[in-house]
Amino acid sequence: MREVVRSTQAAHETLADRSILITGGAGFVGSHIASRLPEASEVRVLDAFTTGRPENVPDDATIVEGDVRDDDVVAEALEGIDLVFHEAALVSVERSVAAPATSHRINADATLRLLEAARDHDARVVLASSAAIYGQPETVPIPESAPKEPASPYGLDKLTIDHYARLYHELYGLETVALRYFNVYGPGQTAGEYSGVISAFVDKALAGEDITVHGDGGQTRDFVYVEDVVQANRKAAVTDHVGTAYNVGSGESISIRELAELVREVTDSDSDIVHVDGRTGDIEHSEADISKARDGLEYEPTVSIREGLERTVEWYRTRES
Repeated sequence: MREVVRSTQAAHETLADRSILITGGAGFVGSHIASRLPEASEVRVLDAFTTGRPENVPDDATIVEGDVRDDDVVAEALEGIDLVFHEAALVSVERSVAAPATSHRINADATLRLLEAARDHDARVVLASSAAIYGQPETVPIPESAPKEPASPYGLDKLTIDHYARLYHELYGLETVALRYFNVYGPGQTAGEYSGVISAFVDKALAGEDITVHGDGGQTRDFVYVEDVVQANRKAAVTDHVGTAYNVGSGESISIRELAELVREVTDSDSDIVHVDGRTGDIEHSEADISKARDGLEYEPTVSIREGLERTVEWYRTRES
């Protein structure tokens, strides 16, 4: 634990006095990154506020309101910037299946344009990739070298930008790091049509409504608390190991049925767990092999699933009160 604290503090100090742009900085992960940057750094947030909220942005950050697909907006946002955390995306497998062209424009096209603009400004780019690039894994835990067989347009878009990040480093010397997020959760992730399973479960449990589990609940997932994702981003911003990709997860997995039961326990809820038909194409098992991130970024998850759930539930209750 002391090693993790020392490393995180070193990253914090190195980021001081930097000019930093966060795309999607009013959203779930982006706003957490923004709120944990050093006071001495200059923070700029680019967001269209389609899902993000202005109140999520720290008071001392500069807001550029606009769409990451707009070249002029991106050029304005990048002026004088030397580090970009690229979090803007259409983060939904379901929506990408319903509207693959829209998903591609937001996730792949916009990222390529951002990389081009970053090349003009010689700005390092830390971008959000996804475990969705692996599709149905052959074995777990999943290393970065595992086969890439995305099962959705979203996964294919993320694989595309993952490759572009590597290619821009190899061809142009641009400093890039792709972070392959597993299932991120935590305070600020609100329940909704396309929300993560934890926010959906917590929302139902607190309301005393049925918690719906697809299939038998034996599917396993690697849930990583948002503060650990922030840790990975900050360390990726200062690492010498660029031009590559890292898994960002907890390194552990839990079944969806066990998760539902744990949510009931943490919320002290009497909600029933109701099973419905499984979803076609649903991945059976997923767990991150984080050994590469441990070696290359000195990344170490610090928040267990129970502690993360307790913090998330407390945030929900505070918001409601």
